Amino acid sequence: MQPIMANYTASITELKKSPTQILENAGEEVVAILNHNVASAYLVPSKTYEKLMEMLDDYLLSKEVQNRMEESFSPIKVSLNDKLNV
Repeated sequence: MQPIMANYTASITELKKSPTQILENAGEEVVAILNHNVASAYLVPSKTYEKLMEMLDDYLLSKEVQNRMEESFSPIKVSLNDKLNV
């Protein structure tokens, strides 16, 4: 059995009838849209979606930093007293 990852649920029929009512009832919560009692979609508030995208972006950026840190490189010694050759 598939777990439902939301506190609120609505059927596709309910969604067709009154999407605004479903959104109002759920507030800022995610709504699982059910088809024959199986989650077929999730209705996610825009603020939640934006936060998820920001978290995903941060995660992917951290993975890129991690990958670059693992690459072999030669350290360069510098000193604050070194003069700039421009």
